[in-house]
Amino acid sequence: MKPDGSDPGLPSLDRLAAGLATALRPDGSAERVTVLARERNFDESTFPTEIVTCRVGRRRSPVRLFIKYGTSHFNRAFGHRGDVAFEGRVYRDVLQPLRMSTPTFYGLYETGDPGVAWLIIEYVKGGIRTSQCPDPKAMIQAARWIGRFHAANERRPRSRSLAFLRRYDEAYYRGWPQRTGRVYAPWRTRFPWVAPMCREFRRRIPTLVEAPHTVIHGEYFGANILYQNGTSRPLDWQSTAVAPGEIDLVSLTHSFPTPVQERCEREYKKSRWPGGTPEAFDEIVAAARLYVDFRWLGDPKRMVLPIGRGGNRLLRKRAKRFLKDLHDAENTLAVASVPVRAGTADGRHSDEPIRARRGPRRA
Repeated sequence: MKPDGSDPGLPSLDRLAAGLATALRPDGSAERVTVLARERNFDESTFPTEIVTCRVGRRRSPVRLFIKYGTSHFNRAFGHRGDVAFEGRVYRDVLQPLRMSTPTFYGLYETGDPGVAWLIIEYVKGGIRTSQCPDPKAMIQAARWIGRFHAANERRPRSRSLAFLRRYDEAYYRGWPQRTGRVYAPWRTRFPWVAPMCREFRRRIPTLVEAPHTVIHGEYFGANILYQNGTSRPLDWQSTAVAPGEIDLVSLTHSFPTPVQERCEREYKKSRWPGGTPEAFDEIVAAARLYVDFRWLGDPKRMVLPIGRGGNRLLRKRAKRFLKDLHDAENTLAVASVPVRAGTADGRHSDEPIRARRGPRRA
C-alpha cells in the first residue's frame, strides 16, 4: 500500500501523521512524525489494521507500529467484546504494568468520534500464529504463559483501575444457552443434543460463578497468540474480562486431540499453582468447556449465514466444530438425550458424525 492512505477504511497520510504525533508524545508536547511506509494487514480482524513504519522526532531508528482503527459499528457479541478504546485501556492498565511478553503499548489516539479510536502497539515481526505453528512447543508455551498471567492477576480484579473490565455473572452465562436454543431450533432433529446440553450448562453455571476469578483474555485461541523465537505473545485483548481462568485454558485447547489437551492442562497447572492444583479444577474445566461452546454457538452473526430474503439460514463451517465438541461433551458427561434419526434438508441424518478441524480459526 502506498503512503497516501487511499485504501478505504484507513486515514489519509496527513491525518495518520497528525494522529501519531499526538498519541506518541511522551511529555505532553507533540512529536513530529514522518511516515515512511504503510502496509495493509491482510489477517482476519474485526477492525481495519495496518503496519506503519515511521520516524518519530529525533530518533535515529525508524519505528514499526501495528495500528488498529476503531469503528462505531461492529459485532459486540452481546457485550462480550469491547471496542478499540477498551482494548487500549487493557494494554495500558492491565498488560503494561505486568511487563510480560505482550506487544509494547505505544498509545491510544482518540479521534473525537464516539467509539472511534486508534490502538498503536508494537509490530511483532517474524511471529507465527500458534494455531498454525508446526512446533508442538508453541501450545505448551501458550499454556504456561496464560497460567502465569492468571496467577499474576488473581488479586488485581479488586483494583479500581480494573473496574472497567466486565465481570462474568449468572445473567451473562445464561444468555448464551438461551440464544443457542433459539438459533439452532430449526436444526433440532439434526442436532438433538443441543437442547439437553443447554439444560446441562445452566445446571453448571453456579460452578463458574463461584469459582475463583482472575483477569482472562476471553478469546485465548491459538490464532490470537503469536509464537516468536520460543515466546508466546498474545494479541487481540478486546474480550478481556474477570472470570475463571479455566475459560482461557479451554479456549486454547479447543478441538485439539486429547493428548494435547492433557499436556497443556499439566503445564497450565504447574505455571498457575506451583504449590498444588485446587480440588475443583476438573469441575470448573468441564463447566468452562460448555461455556466456550455456547459462547460461540450463541452468536448468530458468527455461526449462521442468512440466505436470500425468505428467512433461510445456513450454518457456517465454524459452527460444526463447536457442535461436535458439544456432542463429545454430552457423551463424556453422560447427559441423556433422545436420539432422532429424522432426515435433513441436505440429505444427512441427525446422527451422522460432524468432523472437527484441528483447533478453531481466529474467532
